[in-house]
Amino acid sequence: MPFGFGLAVVAGMLAFGHISGGHFNPAITLGSALAGRTSWKSVPAYVIAQLVGTSLAAVVLWVILLSHPAASQLSQVFTLVANKYAAGEELGFGLAGVFLAETIATAILVAVYLGATSSRDRLRSAPYAVGLAFAVLTAVLIPISNAGMNPARSTAGVYFADPATLGELWLFWVAPLLGAVIAGLLYRSAEMVPASKSGGDASDGSAEAHVQQKTAAATAEDAAPAPAAEGPGGRTVPTEAQGDHGADEARDFFNGKPSRNPDEEQ
Repeated sequence: MPFGFGLAVVAGMLAFGHISGGHFNPAITLGSALAGRTSWKSVPAYVIAQLVGTSLAAVVLWVILLSHPAASQLSQVFTLVANKYAAGEELGFGLAGVFLAETIATAILVAVYLGATSSRDRLRSAPYAVGLAFAVLTAVLIPISNAGMNPARSTAGVYFADPATLGELWLFWVAPLLGAVIAGLLYRSAEMVPASKSGGDASDGSAEAHVQQKTAAATAEDAAPAPAAEGPGGRTVPTEAQGDHGADEARDFFNGKPSRNPDEEQ
C-alpha cells in the first residue's frame, strides 16, 4: 500500500509538475517558499487548493463507501485511517514520539523534493525520487501515526471520523510544518554558501562579466533586451533581478527552464 501512494505521487508530479511544481502538500509549499523557490504571495493559493483537493477526495470516498453493506460503520473506517497519536490505543505511540517522527519524516520528504527539483539535477528524476521517498517514509510512519506528513490530507481524514480525532489534528499541522521549516532553511543556507564565497572573491571585472552573461541569457529567452539599473558598487544589474522572484523553480524545472537564484542576482 505505501508504494501505491508513492506511485500516485509520481503520477501526480508527472501530470501537473509543469503547471504548479507538483507540491500537493502545504509542508512542501512552505519549505519551497522558505528555500526561496516559491513566491510567498503564492503560498495561500497553494494551501487553499490543496485543502480543497483533499476535501473533495474525502467526500468522493465517503459517497463511494455509502454503497457498501457496512456503510453504517463508515465513521469507524475513517477513524481507523485518520492520523492520531493516542497512546494505549491500536497504534500505541504517544504525543512526543509521533511529533518527532512526523517532524523528521516531513523534513526528509521536503529535502528530497527541493533537491530533486533543483536545476542542478538534469536527469528529470524528481517525480520518481519524491515518490520513492514518500513511499518509504509512509511505510515507516504507518505503524506510528498512520503516516501524516501532509496537513491537507490529515485534515480531510477527520471529516467523517470520530470527533476525538479532531482534537489531535493540530499535531499533524505543527509537526510537518516544523519539518518543512527545518528542511527549507537548511536548503537555503546550503544554496547561499557557494554564492557568498564566489561573490566575495570575484573582482569587479568578473562580476561585470557575470552580469553581462545573465543579461545575454535573459535576452535570448525573452527575445528582448532586459533594461538595466544601477546596483550596489556601481555595477549594472538587470532589472529582472530586482523584481519579485515569484516564479516557482520546481515548475521551471519541469518546463526545462534554468532556475534563478535570488541571492546570486542581488
